[in-house]
Amino acid sequence: MLTTEDFDYNLPEELIAQTPLKERDASRMLVLDHETGEMADKHFYDILDYLNPGDAVVMNDTRVMPARLYGVKEDTGAHMEVLLLNNIEGDKWETLVKHSRKAPVGTKITFGDGLLVATVTEELEHGGRIVEFSYDGIFMEVLEQLGETPLPPYIKEKLDDPEMYQTVYAKEIGSAAAPTAGLHWTKELLDQAQAKGVKLVYLTLHVGLGTFRPVSVDNIEDHKMHSEFYRLTQDAADTLNEVKQNGGRIIATGTTSIRTLETIGTKFDGEIKADSGWTDIFIKPGYQWRVVNAFITNFHLPKSTLVMLVAAFTGRDNILNAYQHAIDERYRFFSFGDAMFIK
Repeated sequence: MLTTEDFDYNLPEELIAQTPLKERDASRMLVLDHETGEMADKHFYDILDYLNPGDAVVMNDTRVMPARLYGVKEDTGAHMEVLLLNNIEGDKWETLVKHSRKAPVGTKITFGDGLLVATVTEELEHGGRIVEFSYDGIFMEVLEQLGETPLPPYIKEKLDDPEMYQTVYAKEIGSAAAPTAGLHWTKELLDQAQAKGVKLVYLTLHVGLGTFRPVSVDNIEDHKMHSEFYRLTQDAADTLNEVKQNGGRIIATGTTSIRTLETIGTKFDGEIKADSGWTDIFIKPGYQWRVVNAFITNFHLPKSTLVMLVAAFTGRDNILNAYQHAIDERYRFFSFGDAMFIK
């Protein structure tokens, strides 16, 4: 039985990157062979050396919403902070409300002098609330006007340019957090990969804040994964099937791309088909990989489901050895940190 403690490691706090690098592709990249455990210290712009003509690089084109709203409680004027997580249907959203005990069912919270009003319709665990919004116009335009881009809780610095927390190919708005492995790609590097004969394929998975939630049970089998919405188009599925048939590799950018591809591979018994829906797939050691052959990822939080996902591909010892190497070599960790290429 694997326990949560089996995926712990000691990270000096000063290695948690607080700001992004000005040059996205200048981050360091630890290359790890998942079978032998061999490692090489590189930079992300070296990624082209590891991509072959006929491979596919898969990227998540989700865009982070300005999902943090500051408002006031209508009846008392108390200051309230609301974080949007998932759009349930229409104008109903799953949210996190700070000081949620002050927001029972029926509470109205106004934002921007009444431009947007949230009514609490249901109470959930851990400060969660279902709210229904009322407003004039188009919701996402109102949100762009009033909301702030939420950063992970371990980032204490204010971000000068919010676009640095978006990938250069971000398009489909709907995430509460960025798919951060993709932050290393530049348009130029993607053009160079394409010129080399690498297929660029996009899918969508809207990242929820559950991605940062620590595992709170001892036995990882007892952990309940959060759900996230995904979509893979017919064109993308056709390209990936063509790559597979021609002997190319499917290389995922980030754990969100992995979750989408492996959800579809699991659902269709190893086949890649156009699909959309909600996934709560939990990839952990012992998982049978069906689609992904290699991937780019960042360094993840101790005892997190993301470390477990990577360990499912590399083996637990290999990934913990690689993390210790990264700590010894003073790599930068987490969302704005350095990358790994796992082949």
